[in-house]
Amino acid sequence: MTEVAELYMELGVQGIVVVLFVFMIKSLMDKNNAQSDDLDDIQKSISRMESEISNSQQIVIKLVDRINRSSEKREDFWREISDDLSFLKGRINGKGGN
Repeated sequence: MTEVAELYMELGVQGIVVVLFVFMIKSLMDKNNAQSDDLDDIQKSISRMESEISNSQQIVIKLVDRINRSSEKREDFWREISDDLSFLKGRINGKGGN
């Protein structure tokens, strides 16, 4: 407390106001720097998340394409079986009619 009184005696009211103003500016600068560092970290995190999402989307697209191709193959398989059964049915009906 005596240090503040001695400082007041040496600098006066104007000096104390200047010291407090300098302290406030310094404090604001430190907070600004901390926020800038936090923003940089957030931007890096967002960049990593974007690449992860992009990779996930590509994997999902490949899986959907694979499922679609397998569905087409399955349809072709059943279509061939249906055609073969129709052929056999026709053969059986043709022989039984004579």
